[in-house]
Amino acid sequence: MSYPRTNPKKLLSVTMLGVFSIFNNVVLAEEIIRNIITAPLVISATRIETNSFDVPVSIDVVDKSAIQDGQLDMTLSESLIRVPGLTAQNRTQFAQDPQISTRGFGARSIFGVSGVRLYVDGIPLTMPDGIGQPGNVDLETIKSIEVMRGPFSSMYGSASGGVISLFTKDAPKDNEISTSFLAGSYGTSKESAQATGTIDGIGYLLNQSNFNTDGYREHSAAHKDQSTAQIKFVINDDTRVIILANYLKMFAQDPLGLAGSGSTYNPKIPNILSNPQSVPFAATAANTRVYRENTQVGINLEHDIDTSNTINLISYAGHRNNSQFLSTSTTTSAGRDSRISRDFWGTELNWTNKGEFLNKKYVVTSGISFSSQTDDRFDINASAGVVNTSTPNRNEQDTATDFDEYAQGQLSVFDNVDLHAGVRNIHTILGVNPFTSPRQSSLIKSGSLNFINTTPVVGIVWKLRPEINLYANYGKGFQSPNLIQIAYNSSSGGGPNLGLSGSSSDNYEAGMKVFVSDNTRLNLAVFKVVTSNEISLLNDSGASYTQYWNLPVPTTRTGIELSIDSQLPYNLGLYGAYTLLNAKYDGAFQEATALSVNNSTVNAGNSLPGTYKNQLYGELSWKNPDIGFTTALEGRVNGKVYANDLNTADAPGYAIVNIRAGFKQIQKGWQFSEYARVENIFDRNYISAVRVNDLNGEFYEPGAGRNIIIGVSASLRL
Repeated sequence: MSYPRTNPKKLLSVTMLGVFSIFNNVVLAEEIIRNIITAPLVISATRIETNSFDVPVSIDVVDKSAIQDGQLDMTLSESLIRVPGLTAQNRTQFAQDPQISTRGFGARSIFGVSGVRLYVDGIPLTMPDGIGQPGNVDLETIKSIEVMRGPFSSMYGSASGGVISLFTKDAPKDNEISTSFLAGSYGTSKESAQATGTIDGIGYLLNQSNFNTDGYREHSAAHKDQSTAQIKFVINDDTRVIILANYLKMFAQDPLGLAGSGSTYNPKIPNILSNPQSVPFAATAANTRVYRENTQVGINLEHDIDTSNTINLISYAGHRNNSQFLSTSTTTSAGRDSRISRDFWGTELNWTNKGEFLNKKYVVTSGISFSSQTDDRFDINASAGVVNTSTPNRNEQDTATDFDEYAQGQLSVFDNVDLHAGVRNIHTILGVNPFTSPRQSSLIKSGSLNFINTTPVVGIVWKLRPEINLYANYGKGFQSPNLIQIAYNSSSGGGPNLGLSGSSSDNYEAGMKVFVSDNTRLNLAVFKVVTSNEISLLNDSGASYTQYWNLPVPTTRTGIELSIDSQLPYNLGLYGAYTLLNAKYDGAFQEATALSVNNSTVNAGNSLPGTYKNQLYGELSWKNPDIGFTTALEGRVNGKVYANDLNTADAPGYAIVNIRAGFKQIQKGWQFSEYARVENIFDRNYISAVRVNDLNGEFYEPGAGRNIIIGVSASLRL
């Protein structure tokens, strides 16, 4: 089915007209009483709890109901699709993490999440080399998610085009036990059990879940066991501690992407969508799959020295095993087993001082952070998913360390003007040391890369009226290569690519935050990002040795983010978010190998692959508290997305509608809930994600057709 094309200029004009109309109505209003809609408190923007309305930052909070009500609770993309400026694509398979990017940062990532930093209770899920693992998150334990975009994200270090901070639930005063079960389409099931409460002033939360699915597509079955233990306690009135431990064990088949019909470089999607559940020959022939095990423990300690000074210590450590069987041929069963055994740890110490200077209020946070990872990497040939040789292609130890210093502060220059500023010094070292001489010993060598960069940021908030805040900010950004990107120096494998540089960016943003009425809140941001030396795919051979390079031309991202949240009469709720992103190459360049076409020209003005020009999310909810009933209708519209630098392959835009509903009952300490969710209720065929620059032309990952999940839960307060 085709959808009418969106005219971005017309859409922008209509959007701006509506915004200025709202602005005019607000200015004329005598008084706005914020007694229904309030701006949420956030921590990520300033590192201390602050009202999001008063910071010069694009930041949104996803609350517990949006995370867990009527959701599968297995991937971050389920709840993050509602955030403007963020792309969170469901791959409809579990062998790869969901595609998560902010303002185009991270859109190219093949493994994990790059360009966006991830945290749980302040404890990093992003490794020192900049790759994050969102699959480690146990969503059943999360109470809220903060999503920050724009210049101030650089205060979190390299590869921070955006920041996603998750916060675990607080334990209730009484002890509770609960269990839940859900079942759904494609053989999907999930069982979980949770115990939480407070004993002698110590809050605890224990959660265990078991997930299974046959998968929407062929060869996409998955199994996932996850355990989380969280302890929160107060040593005294001045000292607070969070201890968080997480264990993940999973197996997932990889269905790979599908190629378009006809020419690889001019695919016609309808031919794919006539059989969207199919997989390419290589997926089953090479038995592509992944096994993953991850353990992490962290502690977050906060101590008030006095009413003006607080110190915060964060430390964590963990181990990760990953074995991924890849295909190296589209016509045979040839493949490789790529393994990683990783040890990682890190610590951060910061100090916050607040007070007055010349009768002006200020807050300053300064700190240092250190993190390290050691990867034992092993790669060996396989056939039909079975290792068939004793000679490895790769047997080495890769290391990444990061040591940063930062300072960030706020000064109330006038009663209605706040100045925010910060600076971070980044020092990242990547190293490669072979254990033995692999097959291509003449090409293998050890080496290291050393990156030092300073990223300043400044912003201002003008509190025009109690219900209107205007803001603007500017900052520098930096992203070093990661260990995957420096792995190979040619398409035939070889040693590390020691010629890669880090990418740098200039980030500009201006915005407006408005309480339109006592029940409606609106946020608007416009932005521009200019990036130099962006890291991109250069070369890939039939043996899947991927080489990266720094683009010879700059890229520019410009856009608009708009969201509105309104609580209407009769227990109705309305939420909407729109993103316009124009991400382009600023010049033409030759790709040495692009989709197996040598010396292909990427034209100036081509769109960055993996970035959607238009994204729209809307939700209409209703609740009846008398009977404990809630329901919501969700709509999502995504524009066309290009899958390669040449812009010769693309997935068309799509629109899908979902519905969810649930009941809750409370009786004598028991709470029961029942819910159902139907996704894609009109059974549309669409491409939910693309594999950017896939050299076999297998770009497309189809979204699931109409599917349903039904769940029940019961909890008892002891």
